[in-house]
Amino acid sequence: MTTLELTADPIELTAALVDIPSVSGAEDALAGAVTEALRRQAPHLHVVRDGNVVLARTQGTRRRRVLLAGHLDTVPVADNLPSRREAERLYGCGTSDMKAGDAMIAHLAATVPDPACELTVLFYDCEEVEAERNGLTRIEREHPDWLHADLAILAEPTSGAVEAGCQGTLRVVVRTAGRRAHSARSWLGSNAVHAAGDVLDRLNRYQPRQVDIDGCVYREGLQAVRIAGGVAGNVVPDLCEITVNFRFAPDRSVAAATEHVRDVFEGLELTVTDSSPGALPGLDAPAAREFLAATGVDPVAKYGWTDVSRFAALGIPAINFGPGDPNLAHTRDEHVNVGRITRCTALLRDYLTRGAQ
Repeated sequence: MTTLELTADPIELTAALVDIPSVSGAEDALAGAVTEALRRQAPHLHVVRDGNVVLARTQGTRRRRVLLAGHLDTVPVADNLPSRREAERLYGCGTSDMKAGDAMIAHLAATVPDPACELTVLFYDCEEVEAERNGLTRIEREHPDWLHADLAILAEPTSGAVEAGCQGTLRVVVRTAGRRAHSARSWLGSNAVHAAGDVLDRLNRYQPRQVDIDGCVYREGLQAVRIAGGVAGNVVPDLCEITVNFRFAPDRSVAAATEHVRDVFEGLELTVTDSSPGALPGLDAPAAREFLAATGVDPVAKYGWTDVSRFAALGIPAINFGPGDPNLAHTRDEHVNVGRITRCTALLRDYLTRGAQ
């Protein structure tokens, strides 16, 4: 097992975490290394491993509890391991999404033995895949007390900004129907792929909203992400399926988002295949206000879905704050600016030691 030094510079710790591959579903080695390191280097924390979820927390009586969370898994490796350092950039799979954030959390867990608030640290698996495999799903079901907090900070990549709330997401399949025929006698059939042009026209005409919520502007988007149709090279197709993804502002519920998409595609067959609610900014919560005051970082809207939504559904204010760059997530040249690792770690340390008093 690789030995992690949590008290080392968090830049070096990021590289060490990256060099332990942890593609979704294969986080065992990394979860084991993190568990062992916390037990050895953070004796002030009660540490539990549940599958490939690592949980640790203080057990004092301070008036507020802050939860720091990060997922251990990455998307599949794309010839970008092991990590490598080039000037102010650290390259490697998961550097931005989100092992730089994990390193920040683990380093602070070990080096802040007496925080000003009660502290929970949570590293979890399978965030990059379907929700039912997400380690938080099991923890929420089997150990809900571990998720109780006055503020949850997810170290998702935000380039050092505070990204508040998150968008909801909805996927639907829109179907167009036709009638099969031999392509040499196409007038005897009706081409379902051609009929899909109506779907694409509606998408091209669509005007997405921009919504200001608590000073955070969320931009919606309705996009075709997949088209499937066709039978053979000499057959007029009788079915075409267009998968459409709607990223919606958190002032809409999933039901309202679904109704909106049905209105856009009125008259067409539509099936909802996946949905997750968004999360409102929640910046009026006392702990969130204290975090903003302690860090001096102005909040912006989170584009995309994160597990902030899960905490919001539990009534727990939650924000995204991490050193990684969301625009580099999942790319072959994924990297993180090492200066942001240092800066974000310092800001979060200041909050944990002074800002939550």
